[in-house]
Amino acid sequence: MKSGWIIENHRDMQDLGVSESIFNVANGYVGVRGNFEEGYEGDEPTVRGTYINAFYDITPMLYGESAYGFPDTQQKLVNVMDVQDVTIHIGEEKFSLFTGTVVSGRRYLDMREGKYVRLVHWISPQGKEVEISFTRMASLTTLELFTIDIEVTRINCQDEVTITSGVNGDVSNYTNAKDPRVASGHAKLLDMKNIEVFDETSLQIVLETNASKLQVAATTVHQTTPAVNGELIKGEKSVMVRYAFPAGKDIVQFTKFNVFTDTRRHEDPAAHGRELMALVLTQGIQAAYMAQEVYLQHFWEIANIEIQGDEVLEQGLRYNVYQLLQSVGKDKYSNIAAKGLSGEGYEGHYFWDTEIYILPFFILCQPELAKQLLRYRYTILGEAKKRALELGHNKGAAYAWRTITGEECSGYFPAGTAQYHINGDIAYTYIQYYLATGDKDFIAEFGAEVVFETARTWMELGHYHEGLFKIDDVTGPDEYTAIVNNNYYTNVLAKYNLEWAASWYKQLAETHPAAWEALCSRIGLTADEIAAFEEAAAKMYLPFDEKLNIHAQDDSFLAKKVWDFENTPEEKHPLLLHYHPLHIYRHQVLKQADTVLAHFLLEDGISTDVLRNSYDYYEKLTTHDSSLSCAIYSIMASKLGYSDKAYDYFIETARMDLDNTHGNTKDGLHMANMGGTWMSIVYGFSGVRIKDDHLALNPTLPKQWKGYTFTMRYRQATITVEVNHMKTQLIVDAQELIHIKVMEKSFKIPMGKTIITV
Repeated sequence: MKSGWIIENHRDMQDLGVSESIFNVANGYVGVRGNFEEGYEGDEPTVRGTYINAFYDITPMLYGESAYGFPDTQQKLVNVMDVQDVTIHIGEEKFSLFTGTVVSGRRYLDMREGKYVRLVHWISPQGKEVEISFTRMASLTTLELFTIDIEVTRINCQDEVTITSGVNGDVSNYTNAKDPRVASGHAKLLDMKNIEVFDETSLQIVLETNASKLQVAATTVHQTTPAVNGELIKGEKSVMVRYAFPAGKDIVQFTKFNVFTDTRRHEDPAAHGRELMALVLTQGIQAAYMAQEVYLQHFWEIANIEIQGDEVLEQGLRYNVYQLLQSVGKDKYSNIAAKGLSGEGYEGHYFWDTEIYILPFFILCQPELAKQLLRYRYTILGEAKKRALELGHNKGAAYAWRTITGEECSGYFPAGTAQYHINGDIAYTYIQYYLATGDKDFIAEFGAEVVFETARTWMELGHYHEGLFKIDDVTGPDEYTAIVNNNYYTNVLAKYNLEWAASWYKQLAETHPAAWEALCSRIGLTADEIAAFEEAAAKMYLPFDEKLNIHAQDDSFLAKKVWDFENTPEEKHPLLLHYHPLHIYRHQVLKQADTVLAHFLLEDGISTDVLRNSYDYYEKLTTHDSSLSCAIYSIMASKLGYSDKAYDYFIETARMDLDNTHGNTKDGLHMANMGGTWMSIVYGFSGVRIKDDHLALNPTLPKQWKGYTFTMRYRQATITVEVNHMKTQLIVDAQELIHIKVMEKSFKIPMGKTIITV
């Protein structure tokens, strides 16, 4: 049904900030929040924003007390020029939802057409009745293009319609000093470089960042039906054009084409913007709409998830996947920010969220985009190596905890820089991509180098003690426990990183000897160093408590006092906003999955009893104050047969932003959670695991559903999985021989189409 592909809201005037995030329009390069073109009246809360992925300025990092190695500056996503501004007058009366009478209002996102639409039936204070539609699109085929298409229908009047549209270069970033998840200063980041008017329909503004000296150009062209001349209104930091449509019964049509270009991708943004605009105009708006629809048709052939028995939930899942597509960087300069391109939360920084929560979707559904995300990490390897030296290492790489171009942007090192596990997260995902695709050329091209350099850091970071290899003074995924010795998650990922570095060293020597020899020579990698990797991996200390029969989160966690959950009121959550970090660190309390996450990622060799005991123990201590948490607890509950818990945790993730369950959707969407929702279906209920030599599935069906269906890619094969109460069926279209296990039953799938029923 069409409704399952539509996200809509009939309450235009409620939760404006939340709606701005939910109805953002983006394509991985440019993102525009769902603000009203005509603006608001009064003091309504709003974040009016337009963002370009990886377009940043540099701001000072201020400390009360600093120390060696603390970052002096940070990078910050910039709110660029506003091209949303369009005001409409019916006669002398300005259209506004805050005046007159709104007979009906509807705004919706169509996820098959890739368009956001706002429909308003409005009667002015003087009784003039009109219908107005606004259609927005961020093109998925011409990434620089953002369009606004407006239609005005006069119902009981024939008054002149005036539309004033322009580009505003006087913009600021959003600030909130009371919330550490939102930027708290340095709002004015752009200087005017140039305003140019080519004719009454074509405008261009070029802005430059204060410190990074990056430039961004917005080139705007208007088209009208009926054709009318425009009146130019040029300001110091803005330029507008006013179009007066004569009195009559004609429907007024107005299209605003906007092309964004920046110096990170375009040598001359102004010139390139004009060139791109010329190409766009030769095609026209309808061709752009058609290209968008075709692109999404191909995307949904793989990415769609169907839930039989719960259309609302199905809609939420599609929305989450759609937002991943809107947010994913599609070039080597960009990644996926924690809030995508929907808002300024976390200042547009990239975290480990990408590797562990978002890349699984792209690896199994859009491997070409997954490789681009992995390539981004390779492009910033130089910065990671510089950071390793700053942190006292002689070699290796230390990837930044939060960054845009590779430099560390975290000013709080106990919960930032100390999270060395990001090295392991990146290496783990490189290996998962290889196992899922079989792309050996990727290893030679850049994969091996990243895995080698991250492995080197563990050798620099760890040491031998009583015959075991140990890693001290790190922070795991749980940010409520900081600077500990032998965090289990960190150590087990380090072990995996070291093992695969040794494996790829030998494999590369056989499959790509010239590339292997050149790489080893360039980075000084030797067989002796590889032997040291293997020894450290074999002797890696993985903390374990014999009495509880669980993996200890770290050396000291189990000895701490348990947090007083019973006497912590709901209004004191999340804890990080109400308690000093040291107070939290002294307790057994988790912000999010830590050891349980490690058990999901690397389950082989761990008994079911240990997995179950660890889950039961840590679940009681986890607040889920992080949006990254519930998905992992859902996945592992599915593995352990806790079907009710699996479903309950899954529901917490499925519509987090659509229902604003964390209360901060106004700052932007929770991209990692959106990836986690997909994982809860595929890795959770369906039990998918990418093994060294096969793909494993162990499907279960929530009792609330009649069935579910999803599609994925594995080793050039397209696999559609259908699960219902009667059976599990796999429809496999393979390009080569592959190995699949379903509920421990092994299948060798030949080339061609095969149907497996279990």
